[in-house]
Amino acid sequence: MEERTEISSLGEFGLIDFLTKNFEIQNVSTIESIGDDCAVIDHYGKQTVITTDLLLEGVHFDLMYTPLKHLGYKSIIVNLSDVYAMKAIPTQVTLSLGISNKFSVEALTEFYEGVYAACQRYNVDLVGGDTSMSQKGFVISVTAIGEVAPDKFVKRNTAQKGDLICLSGEVGGAFLGLTLLEREKRIYLENPKIQPDLEGEDYIVGRILKPEARRDIIDFFDKNEITPTAMMDVSDGVSSEVMHICKDSNVGCRIYEDKLPINEKAREAAMKFALDPTVCALDGGEDYELLFTLKQEDYEKITLNEEISVIGYITEIEEGCKLISRGGNLHDIKPQGWNAFNY
Repeated sequence: MEERTEISSLGEFGLIDFLTKNFEIQNVSTIESIGDDCAVIDHYGKQTVITTDLLLEGVHFDLMYTPLKHLGYKSIIVNLSDVYAMKAIPTQVTLSLGISNKFSVEALTEFYEGVYAACQRYNVDLVGGDTSMSQKGFVISVTAIGEVAPDKFVKRNTAQKGDLICLSGEVGGAFLGLTLLEREKRIYLENPKIQPDLEGEDYIVGRILKPEARRDIIDFFDKNEITPTAMMDVSDGVSSEVMHICKDSNVGCRIYEDKLPINEKAREAAMKFALDPTVCALDGGEDYELLFTLKQEDYEKITLNEEISVIGYITEIEEGCKLISRGGNLHDIKPQGWNAFNY
């Protein structure tokens, strides 16, 4: 039988010491880390960006099919992605947890293994947080702190007419992975003897359970002296993020259906579920790719990167936000992605 250590046996400070004892400082800007009333950070003349995300069991994740290690990893990634979306480099995170009594120390150790793996991979320091009992499931709050050269950050309200609309990586896979896991969960609940069938679906399952943030794209920008005119990460869906940029920048857009980057595995999965791959790509969300606009004169520079697709262009606001279908027809883009208050 698996060993189970009750959290109450360690107490709050004992638990924090136990879970964070292996974290080593990786950034010179981290002056003081976990162990005092506050962390101390000095960014040596750079500007600081800060972002916070809340993840709630039953709203943002389901522990029936989400391994705790993957959840720890993803909790950090979704915040780092927001920092990269400002063209900044994340340096520190804080992590606060609301924990119900169904969790043991061993379960939380597994979660923190994922946190540790993400921090190591992206060269980020865990510098603080809080833990508390929760009456209603698992609550995760992460704050990420990053640095950027003075006034070099990229906002979402600065796109201009004529700019290219670009997208990193591929989209739609995470939504299809979620669709598959939800289907397998329903089948299991109806008949617990049936084993989940995830054969050959590593790509879409990986996209939802273990996403990555696109530091490589930010490094590419820096190396090639590229500054997007506006940028967001794709957490709620391409259509939703495009609409945010257009609304905040007071512009319109044209997106080409046949330019949307969709992985072949995702396309096949969409067909199996009788879903339109284009709808999955536009409205799916949780891909954590970067959507950005770019001056046309930078087009030659981005052709050097196979991970970047040009999917459309910015227009005058009067032209509205439209999708150009494969057949050449115009359709209104309507954000159908994730809504935090639809439940």
